Amino acid sequence: MDAKEYLTAHGYQFTEIDVGEDRAAYEEMLQISEQRYVPTLLAGDEVLANFDTDQLERFLRAHDIVP
Repeated sequence: MDAKEYLTAHGYQFTEIDVGEDRAAYEEMLQISEQRYVPTLLAGDEVLANFDTDQLERFLRAHDIVP
């Protein structure tokens, strides 16, 4: 299951930005995360990139992000 499917299936709201279509968003992602992996999640100053479902769940819990 990918991140978008996981978040949707569990009732999370999120903003999807297609960095393949939006060059400015791509450049911002590089600046914020210093990497090119998608998806990339941002919570405050914390970045999660190139992750699996277990890492995503830990990231959401660590930042008290609930559906």
